[in-house]
Amino acid sequence: MEKKFNCGLIMPISAIDGCSMEHWSEVQEIIKEALEDTDFAVKIVSDASDVGIIQKRIVQNIYDNEMVICDVSGKNPNVMFELGMRLAFDKPTIIIKDTETNYSFDTSPIEHLEYPRDLHYASIKLFKKTLKSKVSATFEAAKKDNYTTFLGHFGEFKVAAIDSKEVSKEDFVLESINDLRDDILTLNRKINSSIDVPVIFSSNNKYSRNSIDEYISHFGLKNHFTLDELGDFHGEPFLHMVESYIHEEVPENIASKPRHQHSIRNQFIASLSRTLDKIKELQQ
Repeated sequence: MEKKFNCGLIMPISAIDGCSMEHWSEVQEIIKEALEDTDFAVKIVSDASDVGIIQKRIVQNIYDNEMVICDVSGKNPNVMFELGMRLAFDKPTIIIKDTETNYSFDTSPIEHLEYPRDLHYASIKLFKKTLKSKVSATFEAAKKDNYTTFLGHFGEFKVAAIDSKEVSKEDFVLESINDLRDDILTLNRKINSSIDVPVIFSSNNKYSRNSIDEYISHFGLKNHFTLDELGDFHGEPFLHMVESYIHEEVPENIASKPRHQHSIRNQFIASLSRTLDKIKELQQ
């Protein structure tokens, strides 16, 4: 059955409040099964076929999806934040929760559909029927001019919106590449910040962060490479710089070990990432 509309799903996806990741996967399947015979395609709001920064994708889907179901079970902070955005857009939203989760003060005026945390078959069967009916009724009610999910009950507000613009295919591809590059740099920083640095880099000043920063500066000036060129972590200038450092500065018994080579390379990535980030901040 071809789906005409999108139903975004905001819910926990990792372990929280004593419930495992597998538990939330099962809840997700229950929601999908409930809307199986409807015109709605159910997807987690972070899912998308295009390339881009995940935060952008989430906000865009929260705004664009014709319907959103939000499971506030466990009161996951990210879930509550995303729910707040959807309510600010004042678009059709259905809140669900398990029987073990208390109501939140801010959203308690909105009806919550409940399901048993133990996912008992008979109760879940009734929940799926109720959810399907609620989605259909809410979608039809939202077609009326005076419809409001939340904000309208407290007065008149100008509803938030997301500006859109038309761009050429080339511009879209370039923007997507830049978004992906920024995402990779952020991921690299997170990975490198969690890496345990071998003893040789902390016990000997020769291999300290300062010495690597100085080597990058010296290597760039000597070989006429820009920071952008050295910041391409798969490019020839960067790889040549790391190899030169290992050859010139690292004892042979250490340099020959792959795990130390990998650690040195990560030190260079971390150092260059910090420098490039500082430059970006100054340019803003």
